[in-house]
Amino acid sequence: MTIELKRKIAFALSMGVITTGIISFVLIALNRGLADGFVLAWLRSWGAAYLIVIPAILLIGPRLQARIDRLLR
Repeated sequence: MTIELKRKIAFALSMGVITTGIISFVLIALNRGLADGFVLAWLRSWGAAYLIVIPAILLIGPRLQARIDRLLR
């Protein structure tokens, strides 16, 4: 595995943690408020979102980046 591929995977994993954490927190807070059970609901949603987003980033990301590169040339 090349260093560039390792960097891309590390970036996807890190970005996935940050973005899914923020988005799930905000959406749960808006829909449920910071009431009892908030943290458990947030962590459950965060985990589900992370499992969905990481494959999407790794599979769709390179194709999307290639299209953007072609458009901006």
